[in-house]
Amino acid sequence: MSDVGSSVPRRQLGRLLRQAREEAGINLEAAAEALEWSRAKMYRLEGGQTSLRTHDVTLMCQFYGTSAELTEVLVSLARESKARGWWHAYGEVIPAWFELYVGLEAAACRIRHYESNLIPGLLQSPEYMAAVFATKQSRTPQEVAQKVALRMERQRLLSRRSPAAPRFEAIVDESVIRRPIEDLEVWQLQLAHLVNASQAHNVSFRVLPLTAGPHKVSVAGAFIVLDFPAVGTRPAEPSTIYCESLTGSLYLDRPSEVEAYSDAWQTLQGLALDERASEDLVSTVIKESYDE
Repeated sequence: MSDVGSSVPRRQLGRLLRQAREEAGINLEAAAEALEWSRAKMYRLEGGQTSLRTHDVTLMCQFYGTSAELTEVLVSLARESKARGWWHAYGEVIPAWFELYVGLEAAACRIRHYESNLIPGLLQSPEYMAAVFATKQSRTPQEVAQKVALRMERQRLLSRRSPAAPRFEAIVDESVIRRPIEDLEVWQLQLAHLVNASQAHNVSFRVLPLTAGPHKVSVAGAFIVLDFPAVGTRPAEPSTIYCESLTGSLYLDRPSEVEAYSDAWQTLQGLALDERASEDLVSTVIKESYDE
């Protein structure tokens, strides 16, 4: 479990505990009061944002009246959630709100990323990463190097063998590949890296052309759709939408929310250039940059 990390079993545990509480007809406030926890702590636990001791899981199951079989499953998940993923070694380099995403990304079997401002992180070159991270003036060169190392470690999932590497699909606005950074040579290398990375059998890169004009996804901004495989006899975790801002992130997994973003992805697929045309466009932009 250490390769996948603690995020998925922790989130699954929280979801199943929430279902058990709701099936018992107990609201969040009543459960928090009975267990002598705050409402905020209950919300974090059920959202998979923090781990639980096996003793606490047993107490919750007793209060909810869950079956012995389900209690055993939940206690087992609590034990699994203690497993530490590789990213824990990076400590404070990872913001607390991003740690959950890194674990979910590592567990996904399919990742769909729409980006309107930057090259997607999993397709960035080390030099481009450094340039992006350095835009925050307060970061020291050492901090930038640590963040680059973390992102490069994340990229290894696209070539891993066990578990099988996920399918990664990226769609970016044409403005992204036409927006150079200050160091033109680094930018040219990034575009070449983008073409090379997209040659992998499990990677798809497509460009949303400027000619597409405004569309219904324009108001959404960048987002990532994560799909998960079934593990053993357990059903697959619900697909999750990840959206990021300057101060935090948003995780959406309600069926209606996932459906809305899946529809948005289909819209983008219908508007984007195919893979070959996208690669040709990137190559054209590289050539134009040398001619300037």
